[in-house]
Amino acid sequence: QVQLVESGGGLVQAGGSLRLSCAASGDTFCISAMGWYRQAPGKERELVASITSGGNTNYADSVKGRFTISRDNAKNTLYLQMNNLKPEDTAVYYCKADRQLHYLCSAYGPYFWGQGTQVTVSS
Repeated sequence: QVQLVESGGGLVQAGGSLRLSCAASGDTFCISAMGWYRQAPGKERELVASITSGGNTNYADSVKGRFTISRDNAKNTLYLQMNNLKPEDTAVYYCKADRQLHYLCSAYGPYFWGQGTQVTVSS
């Protein structure tokens, strides 16, 4: 199995910064692309940013220029640097990993999710 554990969330004032981390363990060779999602109360979960195993990135329009996604494959860790935070960034942030298309990983589902970390931005 693959376990994803997020950390780094908390309470910050508008304009502040936070850095989220997602540590992967277990069968990490089964991980390909990774991403950060968030879900605010009463809203659907949405993609914040994603990164391929080769380092190509993609961002939601709402966070472009403020958030930076990165990964350290040697440490099996995904990061999200969040700058100039706004109250509308308040949400639970989840780490997601896509499963590799390798026969050794075929017993797993298509995705792995972390348990989430709360980010609250006060105005």
